[in-house]
Amino acid sequence: MSTTSLKLPDELKQRAAAAAEKLGVSPHAFMVRAIEQAATAAEQRAAFVAEALAAREQMLKTGKGYDATEVHEYLKARIAGGKAVKPKAASWRS
Repeated sequence: MSTTSLKLPDELKQRAAAAAEKLGVSPHAFMVRAIEQAATAAEQRAAFVAEALAAREQMLKTGKGYDATEVHEYLKARIAGGKAVKPKAASWRS
């Protein structure tokens, strides 16, 4: 494990220490967890954007996509626990 020095504004350091105390962890453990959560969130966002860009490229390549209303209805039915028919890709080019 490596060591990193982190300079924090006094107010932020106090807030982190107070939050850590309320959670029953050390300020160090609190900050490690906060950095871990931020790194995970950034990685997940990057993966989401990469997947969206790949889907866009595929849509442009094939000329097929999904009707938003059909997708929304499908998701609503799935969430409600009902039977849902998956939307089918359709050509959007004229």
